[in-house]
Amino acid sequence: MQSLKLGGTAAAVSDVQRARLTSRKTTRSGEHSLVDISRKAQSGLCFSASTRPVSQTAAPSSPGRQQQHFPVRREVSNYRAFSVVRLLRIEQGGAYADVLSQDGEHAWDRELDYVARTLGFRTAALDPQGQRQVTEIVAGITRWKRYVDFLIKSYYDPHAYDRMEPLLRQILRLGVYELVKMGTPPHAAVNETVKLAKVALRQGAGALVNGVLRTISRDQARGELLEPKVEGDSRSQARALADLYSHPVWMVRRWLCRFGRSETIALMDWNNKPPTYSLRANSARRVSRKSLLETLNELNVISEPSSVLEDFVRVSGGLQAVIRGGLMQRGLCSVQDESGGLVVKVIDPQPGDIIIDCCAAPGGKALNMAACLQKEGKDLFYHCRHKFPMVDILKMKLAVFNLGAGKVFAVDINKGKLSLLQNAAIHLGVDDVVITECSDLCSYADRHDLLADKVLVDAPCSGLGVLSKRADLRWRKTSTELEDMVNLQSILLRSAARLVKPGGVLVYSTCSIEPEENHGQVYNFLGCHREFKLESVEGYVPKTFVTREGYFASLPHLHNMDGAFAARFVRMRV
Repeated sequence: MQSLKLGGTAAAVSDVQRARLTSRKTTRSGEHSLVDISRKAQSGLCFSASTRPVSQTAAPSSPGRQQQHFPVRREVSNYRAFSVVRLLRIEQGGAYADVLSQDGEHAWDRELDYVARTLGFRTAALDPQGQRQVTEIVAGITRWKRYVDFLIKSYYDPHAYDRMEPLLRQILRLGVYELVKMGTPPHAAVNETVKLAKVALRQGAGALVNGVLRTISRDQARGELLEPKVEGDSRSQARALADLYSHPVWMVRRWLCRFGRSETIALMDWNNKPPTYSLRANSARRVSRKSLLETLNELNVISEPSSVLEDFVRVSGGLQAVIRGGLMQRGLCSVQDESGGLVVKVIDPQPGDIIIDCCAAPGGKALNMAACLQKEGKDLFYHCRHKFPMVDILKMKLAVFNLGAGKVFAVDINKGKLSLLQNAAIHLGVDDVVITECSDLCSYADRHDLLADKVLVDAPCSGLGVLSKRADLRWRKTSTELEDMVNLQSILLRSAARLVKPGGVLVYSTCSIEPEENHGQVYNFLGCHREFKLESVEGYVPKTFVTREGYFASLPHLHNMDGAFAARFVRMRV
């Protein structure tokens, strides 16, 4: 592909060529660098064209440190400035898009400092609408990065783009994304992006951005926008589809072999859409789905009842309003995808069960199981209190809960995430049911003689079933990592099997749609563990989720939820 394809107009070619020459500022070594940024961002994200960031995330200034004063540039669009800094943090600093988007209100104040130290100026603070714009833009650009880069390289020298300073690259991505995916009016997308490039970098950078964006805008208006051509052999077609739908080539090739072209495109389409989220009404505090829907309506959150789970609600438009409303803090609900709730249905927690969740963090399934056990105990308590009003309440509670509640032992190797799980258990009112232990599973199985009624191995996996929610995950995973995950899963499943009592249940689950991590693990496990047999999940989940082999499986593009898998084994009695 030629480096400059500008719709055939000489004026367009000269615009970009002139802009490219003007934008270059060379150091003594001949390398392009963000001269202004590396000078201004003394304690923040300092980038050059050829180096990684000095610090992965710019920490706020400490009280004893001399405060820097930056000019306020109100003419610059604040949400665009926030967006490019977030994109830098994700690509250069290793931050995670989904983690940044779920941070609370205090995080936005910190980001004002990140923006100032990275760009060298301050902007106006963001209102809630601006915060939503940043979250949506950053996730969108992260998802569509490969396609956006294809367009930029089609209208600009691809080799120069690969060497381009990181901040300028993010600014260009922002402008192109606004034009081709957000439908922002061209004059606004071009003028505001050019202004940001000039103020954050230099006049020449603004000229380059202006030339590229105006050429793309002209071709788009004429219906002549350059697109990947899906033609040639299977490798060429996979590469073109990867560009067109913005996924890694190795993923596309796997899915084409397994699903075929139309279903692969449907899956990639789902992954590129803004995600939908689900909330679980907290039955442990006797919160009904109806009351949760009413509360969400008062917060102007668009929601609807789940069609597959009685305690679940689907919400549209993200979780910011739910977080600001304090619903999780008050223990009214927790965030959990419906696919995770269906895995809990496969486990089928019953009163008095001893359950071990072997890879418990971040805790969605452990807390759901605990709520099931707690609800059974509380229902029994209220029934007994009604039938026997003269019995001492405290004695009745002790007798009933000891009889009916059961326990969930939450085991994980990540101490920080286990701490978050404990705090969530307190908010949800299930801390008397959940017992946490920080340990790797192999050591835990060696140390404990406990044989549980039910054991869940929600194994670490590639996560290729949750690409809609985790926008940057597709760019972090490799086919080699998938092979490593398969080996780890096998070890964890073998260790967990030692914790199941005769007649007990072992459930293996992932949030992956890849056969090696799912069906392959089941086949290998049963070949080595004759004391276990596979039990169909039919009767535990709706039939549409039951595979021919009796597994639970959800596919994003078919079931409109995260991709997940679960197999239910029963340990035979001797």
